[in-house]
Amino acid sequence: MEKRQYGRTDMNVSILGFGGAEIGFEGVSAEQADKLLGSALDAGLNVIDTAECYATSEELIGKTIARRRGDYYLFTKCGHASGFDQPDWDPAMLEASIDRSLKRLQTDYVDVVHLHSCSEELLRQGDVIDVLKRAKEKGKTRYIGYSGDHKAALYAVQCGAFDSLETSVNIADQEAITLTIPEAQRRGIGVVAKRPIANAAWKTGKKPVSGYHHTYWDRLQALGYDFLQGDLSESIGTALRFTLSVPGVNAAIVGTAKPDRWTENARLLELGLLHAERYEAIRAQWNAKAQADWIGQG
Repeated sequence: MEKRQYGRTDMNVSILGFGGAEIGFEGVSAEQADKLLGSALDAGLNVIDTAECYATSEELIGKTIARRRGDYYLFTKCGHASGFDQPDWDPAMLEASIDRSLKRLQTDYVDVVHLHSCSEELLRQGDVIDVLKRAKEKGKTRYIGYSGDHKAALYAVQCGAFDSLETSVNIADQEAITLTIPEAQRRGIGVVAKRPIANAAWKTGKKPVSGYHHTYWDRLQALGYDFLQGDLSESIGTALRFTLSVPGVNAAIVGTAKPDRWTENARLLELGLLHAERYEAIRAQWNAKAQADWIGQG
C-alpha cells in the first residue's frame, strides 16, 4: 500500500489507516477484533487510530495486536473524562487519561496523542497543550496533535504546538481544503482525514437512521454529485480517492467491523488518485453549491 511522509515527523504512513471507533462501539469480540486488526496490518495498513472515549476500542487493540507493536503507528486521543470523576479537559484528568490509554493499549508509548476536538478558547488558555507537551517530554508519546475542525483547528495549526492534525474532509465536507490543510502543509504538520467517505451517507438511497450521518446526507442531496447514483462500490471508491487527492492529506482513517473491507479498499485504490479534471469538477460543484454554514463536522 502506498505510503506518505507524515509532515515533519519521521513516520512514513500508509494512505489508509484503521479507525478504531467501530470495534469499540459495535461490541466486537476480542477474537473478531484480532482478525480485523490483523487483516488490516497484513493488507499493509500501518496507522491505527483510536480514542479514550471509543468504548472498548483501546482495550481490544491492546489485547490483540500489542504483540505486533513494531508493525504500526499508534494514535489515540484525550479530552473526554470517559469514566473519570473530573470534568472534561481538566489537566489532571488528561494526564490520567493518557496513562490509562497506555495501559489499555499495552504499550509504553503512542506515536501521537491528539486533543479530542476541544474549543479554541481552551486551546488559547494553554493548559491542555501543556499536558501533551509534558507527555511528550516523558516519552509517553512521540508527537502531539489536535483532532477537530473549523476555527479551533485553524488555531491549532497556527499556534505552532502541534505535529499532527486530524480533521474531517470528504466530498460533503470541504472547508478544511482551503481553511486549514494548506497551512498545515506549509508548517510541516501531518494531516489525517477523518470521515473520508462522508460515512457513505448515500449508500441506502434513503436518509440514514443515525442522526450522526444526517448533515452529510442533507449536504449530498444539495450537491447532487452524479457519481453517487451508480454502483455503490465505485461511488465509495471515487469518494475515497477524492479525499486522498487533496494536497496535504497524508492518510485517511477508515473504520469498519468487517474483516474483508481492507481488501476491498485496497482494490478501490488500485486506480490511484482522481484525475485532475474529476477532482476539480467535485471541487467546483462544492464551491458552487456549498452554503456558508457548511463548516467542518466533528
